[in-house]
Amino acid sequence: MDGTMAPATTSGAARLAKKNFLEALKLNDFGKLKAILIQRQIDVDTVFEVEDENMVLASYKQGYWLPSYKLKSSWATGLHLSVLFGHVECLLVLLDHNATINCRPNGKTPLHVACEMANLECVKILCDRGAKLNCYSLSGHTALHFCTTPSSILCAKQLVWRGANVNLKTNNQDEETPLHTAAHFGLWELAAFYVEHGALVDSPNAHLETPLATAAYWALRFREQEYSAAHHRVCRLLLACRAEVNARDDDFKSPLHKAAWNCDHALLLMMLEAGAEANLVDINGCAALQYVLKVTPVRPAARPELCYQLLLNHGAARIYPPQFHKVIQACHSCPKAIEVVVNAYEHIRWTTKWRRAIPDDDLEKYWDFYHSLFTVCCNSPRTLMHLSRCAVRRALHSRCHRAVPLLSLPASLKKYLLLEPEGVIY
Repeated sequence: MDGTMAPATTSGAARLAKKNFLEALKLNDFGKLKAILIQRQIDVDTVFEVEDENMVLASYKQGYWLPSYKLKSSWATGLHLSVLFGHVECLLVLLDHNATINCRPNGKTPLHVACEMANLECVKILCDRGAKLNCYSLSGHTALHFCTTPSSILCAKQLVWRGANVNLKTNNQDEETPLHTAAHFGLWELAAFYVEHGALVDSPNAHLETPLATAAYWALRFREQEYSAAHHRVCRLLLACRAEVNARDDDFKSPLHKAAWNCDHALLLMMLEAGAEANLVDINGCAALQYVLKVTPVRPAARPELCYQLLLNHGAARIYPPQFHKVIQACHSCPKAIEVVVNAYEHIRWTTKWRRAIPDDDLEKYWDFYHSLFTVCCNSPRTLMHLSRCAVRRALHSRCHRAVPLLSLPASLKKYLLLEPEGVIY
């Protein structure tokens, strides 16, 4: 009888010790925690299963399927939980009792968790006690790659000052540097810090994307359809640091293609002024202007007329005339964009495809514009003034944006030469 009761008693005592240990961690009762460890009621590296719906404690390899219950809880030691709760006193007690500082029961070390939680105090303590600065999580990320919020910038700085490798790429299928991560999340201050401490501005990831391309792509918040000034600032910083503006990824897309895909006129201007080539084509044979055309209907916050104007004034090739109906299909609710593109031709004739591309509601709403479009784009030649504009633009070609403002002409004529829309075609 005594023999059968002993295991049950031992098991019950172990469960009680774990419960008390976990409770002390949650309440930051470091005195109780210290007493439990001194009495050796529990191992300091005991692993707990705790709720973790935001996956702060867990890290898994990419490309693997996981059952849903795995994503709602994680395994963690007392160190991980102290960092998660921000309980510095408990953290110090555990470290004083020789807790294993670099263990990762569910893929992350305590330092990874501290960076994700942006807990600078915990980061400092862990570094002081010998945490590995360049240790990978199971998903292949270092602590620097978990610094993804403005509040975690000080954590990243602490790591770099202590010797973390600012150019170490993720050990996974993306192979991104910390500078890619800063560019992705629009952390311009952190990006500047990384560059100042030796980050390679043109380091490519596994898809040959540079940090500049990453920042350009993520400059549009897709869900809100809003443009991010912070990402624009990252791009400006990288260009000022001589980032290659015409770098190509494995689909031959340049950062200008990414900006065009977002219909981001502010970023297009920045790239073009930095020397981006307007006519680079990607693996699909598309230049930046074609990408603006593709996405105009699904970018409600965009001003496509400015994008077309910028690209055409920097020498972008015009849309092949028999395909002009696609411009109307994309821009039927933005007449200014159609006006900019149509005025880049000496003359172009409308076809029945043009009319079919305009919904009746938009035709009625913008009747004055569409009436002028179909009146002018017929068998009659354009005005002499327009033909003169085209002759000047043809002579200046890709220098229009730079040369026209220097001409001794009235401001209204300069705008006319630069395809400033007026609301009607004549």
